[in-house]
Amino acid sequence: LFDVKLSYQTKTLLNKKERGFLMANSTSITYRLKRKILTFTNKISRRLSKPDRKFTADMVYGILASRSCLLTDISDQLHETVQKANTVKRLSNHLSEGTPASAAASYLHTVKRLVPSEPVVLIDESDIVKPDGKQFEALGIVRDGSESTQTKSVYKKGYHVTEACALTASKHPVSVFSRIHSSAEKDYKSVNTITFDAIKQAAALFGKATFVMDRGYDDNKIFLILDHLKQNYVIRLKSNRKLLYHNKWTKATELRNRRKGKVKADVFYKGKEHTAYLSHVKVQITASRKNIYLVLVYGITEHPMMLATNKEIRSKDDVIRIARTYFSRWRIEEYFRCKKQTYQFENFRVRKLEAINALNFYITLAMAFLAQEELSPETNALKVSIIQEADPIKDKVSFCYYRLAKGISGILSYAKEGIRLWYRTKRPAYRQLCLKLTV
Repeated sequence: LFDVKLSYQTKTLLNKKERGFLMANSTSITYRLKRKILTFTNKISRRLSKPDRKFTADMVYGILASRSCLLTDISDQLHETVQKANTVKRLSNHLSEGTPASAAASYLHTVKRLVPSEPVVLIDESDIVKPDGKQFEALGIVRDGSESTQTKSVYKKGYHVTEACALTASKHPVSVFSRIHSSAEKDYKSVNTITFDAIKQAAALFGKATFVMDRGYDDNKIFLILDHLKQNYVIRLKSNRKLLYHNKWTKATELRNRRKGKVKADVFYKGKEHTAYLSHVKVQITASRKNIYLVLVYGITEHPMMLATNKEIRSKDDVIRIARTYFSRWRIEEYFRCKKQTYQFENFRVRKLEAINALNFYITLAMAFLAQEELSPETNALKVSIIQEADPIKDKVSFCYYRLAKGISGILSYAKEGIRLWYRTKRPAYRQLCLKLTV
């Protein structure tokens, strides 16, 4: 017991020394972090005018420093010499102009470098609930996912969010498509139209990818567009799905009940390791009559999961790989949770839908910066300082964005000035008027 107490005290003293070292060197670390943020934002805004480049840097820096998307919190971190109300008005006016097309294109070009070739693309929907909102543009009715259950759905005022995220080499999501929309918009078509836009944009960006979706996307139209674009997919099927098996239409649940899992595999599901038993059968899908595989996953949920995929299966390893690819889908759910909890995604106050989507774009940039930092080597001095400042409980976690966001915010809290001095206006030298007298 004495040894345990001694080791704990020693560890506490070491942590205090490390924190003291970090505070003593906070100026240089803060400078390096600021420079890295500005380097990242300049890649995105390199085709914009200087005021727009400064605004991009202000937004990303303010979101990362304050861990909030409220314009008042962002303006606090900028430490500008003008009144706070003027800073908020300036940021609000820029947001009302929408998302610059060249910045969005540069962002996609930057993201492409963070992911491997033929990446896994996760597509899912979320909601932004504004139950007391009255002045927000095109405010619709959405299902509140935080309060709804399998047996009861709770509907409130809010917006839909469609997101497509590609997985980096370390299996962390980075957004390639994000749009806030509502059925109350003028000329609004459907949710499927937004989903098709997400699929087309990801396919155009990567050329070839594997799209992973949940049961809500078990739709013939989704299968048809993926086949048309020649993309791979792993989609969980609903219980009422029918498949063509031996020239006979058969319910997917009937095929599921006929078979048993023969391939044993360890999968990561909802933050825990599980042992699953897998099986597969060759079938045809209703939409295109093309050959696909039905992958059955036993032992995880109450009813075995049914996954439809057009990826070739030649061995047990292929079956395991497809199951693990689907179970990576939980990372987009964690991505949504991180945006809402870390950067208060649901707590914005801008009212115009175009400005809301612009604000969402800058939050996406902040999340992409976290993805870039996560890919840095573990021995990187700046990354080590960020993790030390976050003071995490666990040494290793499967989702690093929370600790990175906390560490970055903690380091930037030492800054007494924002980034206004990095964008100082260059004025011509003062020239005194000289009068030449002649006699």
